[in-house]
Amino acid sequence: MIRHCVMFRWNDEATPELIQGLRDNIVKLPERIDVVRAFSMGDDIGVNEGNFDFCVTADFDSAEDYVVYRDDPSHHEFIATYVRPIVGGRAAVQFEM
Repeated sequence: MIRHCVMFRWNDEATPELIQGLRDNIVKLPERIDVVRAFSMGDDIGVNEGNFDFCVTADFDSAEDYVVYRDDPSHHEFIATYVRPIVGGRAAVQFEM
């Protein structure tokens, strides 16, 4: 099993409406890309200063399945439409569970 974790930091253009648009649409990716086995997301709860603002995790049966997700046109369209306009920083890691 592979877990993909991505953290985002919002930029100055990230309005509450744009952030909600990202939230509303990111949950549709597992429906469109059937290699996703588990999916979760959430806002940082603000306990530690300097954290990223938002995190997404997705689980896959294999690294090959993660690559299918990574390269899927629906994923690329989501990134172009909802992520790039409001993200000021991003960090990601994939690890074996």
